[in-house]
Amino acid sequence: GWCPLSPAGAQSTQILVEPPWTPAVLWDRVTLTCQGSGTSGDTTWYKDGQRWGKKGPKNFTVTRSGTYKCQRPSTGCSPSVSIVNGPVVLQVLSRVLLEGESVKPRCRG
Repeated sequence: GWCPLSPAGAQSTQILVEPPWTPAVLWDRVTLTCQGSGTSGDTTWYKDGQRWGKKGPKNFTVTRSGTYKCQRPSTGCSPSVSIVNGPVVLQVLSRVLLEGESVKPRCRG
């Protein structure tokens, strides 16, 4: 159940997380979308390091906490995304931050 790396020089596979907050929390009804080359029906999902289901949809709403990855045939495996289920979390918008940039976190519970 391992996830192969992207072929050399290939575009990488990515996971889009909606809503775009990190950490992603289960009670936010998080949707994961696998982005990469190939047909969306050829997406393979992995949960907690193990193949999770057969080839299937490019997106779904998460119903269990854990660490997720997806694989597309032409572009390999995505980086992992963790979905937590804590009672209180401190979140920031999920994007690249630059040193010195101000950030507005939110506390949720």
